[in-house]
Amino acid sequence: MKTLIVHAHPEPKSLNSSLKDLAVSTLEAAGHEVRVSDLYAMNWKAVVDAADYGPHASSPLKVAADSGRAFDAGTLTPDVRAEQEKLLWADTVVFQFPLWWYTMPAILKGWVDRVFTYHFAYGVGEHSDTKYGDRFGEGTLAGRRALLSVTVGGLESHYAARGINGPIDDLLFPIHHGILYYPGIEVLPPFVLYGTDRMTDEDYPAVAKAWRQRLLTLESTEPIPFRRQNYGDYEIPSLHLKEGLEPAGRTGFGLHVRD
Repeated sequence: MKTLIVHAHPEPKSLNSSLKDLAVSTLEAAGHEVRVSDLYAMNWKAVVDAADYGPHASSPLKVAADSGRAFDAGTLTPDVRAEQEKLLWADTVVFQFPLWWYTMPAILKGWVDRVFTYHFAYGVGEHSDTKYGDRFGEGTLAGRRALLSVTVGGLESHYAARGINGPIDDLLFPIHHGILYYPGIEVLPPFVLYGTDRMTDEDYPAVAKAWRQRLLTLESTEPIPFRRQNYGDYEIPSLHLKEGLEPAGRTGFGLHVRD
């Protein structure tokens, strides 16, 4: 297994950094190849601008079209090209980050914004009356798996179905479904640690044991069964779920997960 770990935490002595290091040592000890993108250590540029697209930047800037032209011409900036090459190399991607303001840190979102360019992660495949592109289960990154390893300061009950912060599956849905599944990556159920603001050194061995066990089952874990866009569940071109396919009592994001 070839695994890319994308890590987003500014403190090298943080819990997130420890989990990242443990993932590297665990996977390598099991015979897997591992590469790491430590975004803070890399001083990753987190904002899209015209400099990303060089001679292919238009005025006014058109991010989708310009990024696609630069991708096609092979003239994206070296840092972006390097991350795209890592994604194409990997068969598994682990994202290690803290949940900040209900989502990923800005530097990680900036990695997505810059690396998931037009013609690389979206805008691919046939667009017609019967097919709306290769996405949501198909695409350039199909055949790969991803896992979110997320630390959460609040208690698990705060993120339960009736918790004040909302269900964790709903909070992570835009990342799972909208960022990862969109270009074809199969998404594994997340590894979430709650109450990390209250965690002590004595708690870490149990956390480390659970994380090792999860890492060693990456290849056998079943992905979240999101519905594929072009496999008959959705009307084209409205992309509405067909009548009668919704599980009883399920609404919202849950409609897009098969039983």
